[in-house]
Amino acid sequence: MSLPEHAPVFSAELSPGGSAWQELLPAMSAHEASVEANRCLYCYDAPCLHACPTHIDIPTFIRKISTGNLRGSARTILEANFLGGTCARVCPVQELCEGACVLGADHTPIQIGRLQRYAVDHVQERGVQLFKAGPSSGRSVAVVGSGPAGISAAAELAKAGHAVTLLEKRELAGGLSSYGIISLREPLEVAQREVQAVKALGVDVQTQRELSGAADLDILLAEHDAVLLALGLGAVPAMGIPGEEHLIDGLEFIERAKLEPQRLAPGGRAVIVGAGNTAIDAATMARRAGAEVVIVYRRSEAEMTAYRHEYEFALHEGIGFTFLTQPVEVLSEGGQVTGLKCVKMALAEPDASGRPRPQPVAGSEFVIACDSVIKAIGQEKPALAAVLGLQLEGGYIKVDDELRTNLPSVWAAGDSVRVRGSASTVMAVQDGKLAAASISRALEGVPVVVNV
Repeated sequence: MSLPEHAPVFSAELSPGGSAWQELLPAMSAHEASVEANRCLYCYDAPCLHACPTHIDIPTFIRKISTGNLRGSARTILEANFLGGTCARVCPVQELCEGACVLGADHTPIQIGRLQRYAVDHVQERGVQLFKAGPSSGRSVAVVGSGPAGISAAAELAKAGHAVTLLEKRELAGGLSSYGIISLREPLEVAQREVQAVKALGVDVQTQRELSGAADLDILLAEHDAVLLALGLGAVPAMGIPGEEHLIDGLEFIERAKLEPQRLAPGGRAVIVGAGNTAIDAATMARRAGAEVVIVYRRSEAEMTAYRHEYEFALHEGIGFTFLTQPVEVLSEGGQVTGLKCVKMALAEPDASGRPRPQPVAGSEFVIACDSVIKAIGQEKPALAAVLGLQLEGGYIKVDDELRTNLPSVWAAGDSVRVRGSASTVMAVQDGKLAAASISRALEGVPVVVNV
């Protein structure tokens, strides 16, 4: 099939190799960390601290690095954010702490994320445990889901003295950090160090334990004083187009890239559908696996949900973009993908999301020749929530200001509630902290008045 003039042109070559899967940013040396830490102005009422969703005392941890107190620096970080190692790598620091740095206006902002990674890695690589479980409260809590919200909550509950059981349906604990963040941003061992840290607090981490229905929840409630649901979101939704069976799930592709990069087989030319951060990650790994890659998106560059710095990173990687383009059919011959049929789109009045509504342009069909098509168009809302009898709001679990659900002794946190900001690792960590504090107050009999 020939490409029309307005179809994307693949270019450049990249062969897969060991370095293709390593972290993008190298670890700081002691000298680099010291020089960078000493650039900090240690602002009073620092804007970087206010920009951090978990409220890490950033000036304090940086000052401790400057004085060589790495253990103290790590403690400052991890007291506020138990997943400080993950967040140092995956937080959109350009939009948060570094974006708020007062040096950013006229100079270069402090590399807060890399300094945080330097301090946390120093203790976690050495297996140093900075916290202990609190004196036993005689109460127990089950946490379902071992992603960022679940681990964060489990750690805080254990420090409060509660016996905690952390359930994970998959083989590895860590949730998104273990399976859904590409190795270029966070290697698997970082996520597993955090799992080990929560185990060191006495948390009973049980993998391959799935909550599948209301009966399972009843059993947990009978065995524990409280249950926290940190379920995350579901799979990538169906696109509803002919040839759907040939689409590759973006989350599954990223998981394979994380755990078995040698098995990635995007072919010589890959198309990624979607323009969020997951799409950028999938495109990056397909590119690193040797494919020529283009991202197609039905709206324009201005409506992308990916962060600007992620978009610029993808361009730097040699990934192409075709905007105002809607896939309508996956073409194949003998079970092998040969192309993606698309139509051009035009933007109309805003839809319910507040973004311009894309509408197809008559007679604008064209084909992008490719060997694979990867869909990364978001995730489904938590289907298990309705099965458990939870009240929903917009498809997400409805919670009150204390993150309590409509079911007695059941709380929920993380992406499945979306109650605090947008879906992100750092917001899930903060949700876990808030849920743990709420559960502790309830178990201690502290009366709370909330607005539902």
